[in-house]
Amino acid sequence: MRHPMFSYDEAFTDSIFEYCRDRLEHDAPLDFGSHSPVALPDLTGLISAEGRDPEETLEFFRDHLASHVISIDSPRFLAFIPNAPTKNSLLFDMVVACSGLNGTSWLESAGAVVAENQALEFLAERAGMPQGSGGAFVSGGSSGNLSALTVGRDVGRARRPEVAPHELRFAISADAHSSIGKALHVLGIDPLLVEPDDHRFTRVNLEKALAADPRPETVIGIVATSGTTNAGIVDDLEGLGSFAREHDLWFHVDGAYGGAALFSSQRELLSGIRHADSFIVDPHKWLFGPLDCCALIYRDPFTARRYLAQQAGYLDVLHGGDDDHYDWNPSDYAIHLSRRARGLPFWFSLVTYGVAAYESATQASIDLAQRTAERITATPGLELVRPASLSVVLFRRTGWGESQYLAWSETLLREQVAFVTPTRWEDEMVARIAFLHPDTSDELVDQILDSMFD
Repeated sequence: MRHPMFSYDEAFTDSIFEYCRDRLEHDAPLDFGSHSPVALPDLTGLISAEGRDPEETLEFFRDHLASHVISIDSPRFLAFIPNAPTKNSLLFDMVVACSGLNGTSWLESAGAVVAENQALEFLAERAGMPQGSGGAFVSGGSSGNLSALTVGRDVGRARRPEVAPHELRFAISADAHSSIGKALHVLGIDPLLVEPDDHRFTRVNLEKALAADPRPETVIGIVATSGTTNAGIVDDLEGLGSFAREHDLWFHVDGAYGGAALFSSQRELLSGIRHADSFIVDPHKWLFGPLDCCALIYRDPFTARRYLAQQAGYLDVLHGGDDDHYDWNPSDYAIHLSRRARGLPFWFSLVTYGVAAYESATQASIDLAQRTAERITATPGLELVRPASLSVVLFRRTGWGESQYLAWSETLLREQVAFVTPTRWEDEMVARIAFLHPDTSDELVDQILDSMFD
């Protein structure tokens, strides 16, 4: 007799499909009831020895839990970095989930890996990296950065054996994403913190920092950003990358958010990625894939495999085949082993919609950011903090302090207008809008800006 947990329930399957169909059919609402944890339902007793009816539990989730989750894929989600998965990527994510795919190795899932690798190769080519570049899809930018910097650290140790391992450093900008500092902390590596030029990490500033440093030989790598999270600023990728090549340093580019601008009119700003030893971009951000998905790409993936592949008796069967591709195990290129084939929904979406659709969707956010900046400039009482960069706009309401920005943000969310959160910029709280969903409208932007004068 089949175990009850593995029996097919046709009626409940139909209920799940109905729920998913409803979500797919409509533009995602913000779906949020209240900030107050007091308003959350009581979950006491839900987990029991006997279990509960799945229909009732789905209804409980729909009516009492989903309404307390802000839908990151809504065109009205304009805070942090939004997510806007295409319909086909969401549908294919369901296929991946239902198929029991283990994307760990070539032996177990060659069909999935070859498709993921096609998407990775396409991104590498788009970034100007050489043929043969590759890697794996990981859970997010933090995991991608940690994995890439682990390889960079170990390569640096091999290049600089005369330097004590604990003295090795990476040069990073003071505006680098927080995951970079955390990754270096985990790796036991200190940063050489370089003060950027108007928040942009440049070769000139790096050279000044190294000239003033008592031990520049301890620097084994450089981390640059193609689109900072807070303001969308692209570092001097060309200058930093060429410096890295000239001095035999590991060059890592964090493009988790802004790397998607490779599909836009801003592509030339990112041409320096071609120098990178490692590069990340998150399809679950501006490449319209579902969470959780980061493309981690190495110039020489076999160097990464040398340092990251896990060894164990039961894993020997995964390595050493005669086929040129047999050893391409996604588990060998990042700090992970078991993994879902998280790159497949992005691959399916890219194949089915085509590159031109991705270009138009990415460009839409950049264009809207520019129009928003123009509207702000033309509105008395509003002013840009800095020019719009990629799809991020920073601005201020004259005379406002922290309490006004927070109250404004809370009101917009409570009234289901939009989710817009302020940010800290040079010790001042300011307003920030991050565009990503191509269906976010100019009318919504007008409503958001007008609300600052209500």
